[in-house]
Amino acid sequence: MGVIKTIRTMLRPTHEVFICEMGAKKTGDIKEICDLVSPKFGLLTSIGPQHLETFKSVNNIISTKFELIDSLPEYGAAFLNFDNDYIRNKSTSKRLIAYGTREKGLQYWAEDISFSSRGSTFTFKTYKGQSIELTTKLLGLHNVLNIVAAGAVACELGMELESISFAVKLLKPVPHRLELKEQPGGVTVIDDAFNSNPEGAKAALEVLSKFESKNKILITPGMVELGDKEYEYNKEFGGLAARVCDYVILVGVKRAVPMKEGMEESNYPQDKLYVAKNLNDAINKMRTIAGEGSVVLFENDLPDTYNE
Repeated sequence: MGVIKTIRTMLRPTHEVFICEMGAKKTGDIKEICDLVSPKFGLLTSIGPQHLETFKSVNNIISTKFELIDSLPEYGAAFLNFDNDYIRNKSTSKRLIAYGTREKGLQYWAEDISFSSRGSTFTFKTYKGQSIELTTKLLGLHNVLNIVAAGAVACELGMELESISFAVKLLKPVPHRLELKEQPGGVTVIDDAFNSNPEGAKAALEVLSKFESKNKILITPGMVELGDKEYEYNKEFGGLAARVCDYVILVGVKRAVPMKEGMEESNYPQDKLYVAKNLNDAINKMRTIAGEGSVVLFENDLPDTYNE
C-alpha cells in the first residue's frame, strides 16, 4: 500500500505535519487508511456522483467519505466544505470547522471573489475576525474553495495570514486542470482534460465565461463513469455550454447525443455545433474556426485513440 511505503521511506522525525490523501474504490477503504495513520484533522473537500459505477449509490459514497470523519479522535477537528450539500447535510459529533464560498459567517470563508484570464482574487476571512486579500494564478471558483480549505487548516495549525498569502501566490496550476496555454496565432487554450465530473465541468465553463473573447470554443466528449446518471448529467452540461460557448465541438457521434439534446433544448444554433468522429477530427475543425483572440476549452480526457 502506498501510504505504508510513504510512512516507512519518507517520513522523518523532523516532519511536523503529515498530509495524507485518502482515496477509495469501495466502502471501508478510507477506514483502513485511517487505522494506519490515526488522523487528528480530517478534511472533506467534495462528495459527488463521479464514482457511481463503483459505489452504486451516492449514500455509499457519503458513508465511505465520512469514514475519515468518524475516525477522528474527540480532540480532533472535521473540516467540512459547506458549499457541498452532501457534506453540509451530513451531521457529525466531531468538532466542526465549516468553510466555503457561498455563505458568510462560517469558520473560514471567501468574499469579494473576482476572476480574470490570469487568475483569481478574493478576501479570506476567519471566525476570529481576521481577513486578508489573496491572489492566485489558479483559475476557477473550485480553486478558490480549495485555497480556503487549505487556509483553514493552516490557520488551525498556527500559520499567520501573511505566510498563507505568500504561499498562495506561488501556487502553480496542475497540468491538464484548467491549465492556460497560449498558442500561435493568438489562440488561448484552457486544458482541463483530466478527471471531468459535473462540478468540475460547471467550474470550467464558469472560467471560460469570464474571458472577454467573442469566440469561446468548447471541445469535449462529455463526462464518463457517472452510472445511470450519465445521460442526465451530460444533457445538463450541454445546456450549460449553450449559454457560454460561441462554438461547441462534441467528440464521438454516440457520446454526443445527450449533450446535443441539452443544447437543442436551449435553442443553440445548429451551425455553431459540430460533432467530430474523433479527437483529430475535432482539432482539425477547431483550427478552421479559432482565430486571434479565440479561447478554446478542452474539457475531459480526449485520448488520441478515441474513435467510434
